[in-house]
Amino acid sequence: MIDALEPFRIELTGYCYRMLGSGFEAEDAVQETLVRAWKAYDSYDPSRASLRTWLYRIATNICIDMQRSAQRRALAVDLGPSGGEIGAPLPERLFVQPVPDAVVLPEDLAIRRETVRLAFVAALQHLPARQRAVLILRDVLAWQAAEVAALLDISVAAVNSALQRARASLRDVDPGEPLDPADPVQKSLLSRYCEAFERHDVRTLVALLHEDATMSMPPFSWWLRGREAISLALSDPNASCDGAWLVPVEANGSPAYWQMRPGMEQPFGLVFLDVRGGLVTATTTYLNVGELLPLFGAPMSSGRPSRTTVDD
Repeated sequence: MIDALEPFRIELTGYCYRMLGSGFEAEDAVQETLVRAWKAYDSYDPSRASLRTWLYRIATNICIDMQRSAQRRALAVDLGPSGGEIGAPLPERLFVQPVPDAVVLPEDLAIRRETVRLAFVAALQHLPARQRAVLILRDVLAWQAAEVAALLDISVAAVNSALQRARASLRDVDPGEPLDPADPVQKSLLSRYCEAFERHDVRTLVALLHEDATMSMPPFSWWLRGREAISLALSDPNASCDGAWLVPVEANGSPAYWQMRPGMEQPFGLVFLDVRGGLVTATTTYLNVGELLPLFGAPMSSGRPSRTTVDD
């Protein structure tokens, strides 16, 4: 029976991650889903629902229960105005957390990589839990309205209404666009960014930013907007990245890199880049590396390369 449930683990983890905004919580939710399914398997009636639908119903209820008492996870840009003092680090539970691609992305072209982008997952957290489930099931996983209605025990009309409201809300909070790994313009941009970062060439780094780009460093709520503010931060000798380099990592279907520094055995941070219109629109550097390594594992290569490039 366990063999029948295990093939659903990755897609369920991706679903729960979009619902919860945390890789660790998603893994906990999926483990609880499989345990409940195992205990109730004798009562499962395949004539009433497919095994997949039955598992998603259990997972949805678990995710909704987990969110009832939790504060909405967010990105730093959602937590307050830009600028000011860095302040003290905030609890992990306040932030949308990154996740390895291998944990949440099955080898299925129907599952769009952009739907695990940090900004998209953060935008989902603005939706009420049931609207969130409807949008993920309909627009991400391509379920039929009748299937979603049966899973949530609501009418097809209610599903369609919830989907319309969810789509409208999402447009307001996530104007981003998907990254195309094969796009030569985007590949060139990422390569130039990584090379400039390794040289600590602040002028070039800033030139590759959108004029309204943001920079943030969870677990701090502090963040910056605009080339000028980011340039000043990157040029500050007390917070210099001089000597650091980037090692690619597959995470959140996005350009992501471990930031390595001389003399450090583990990464300094996990860096994400958002790209739009041929420019970098946001950099998010997670500094809670000690909490992330159990999920991601150590970088496969931590030595400084002779030249940083972006893999095909």
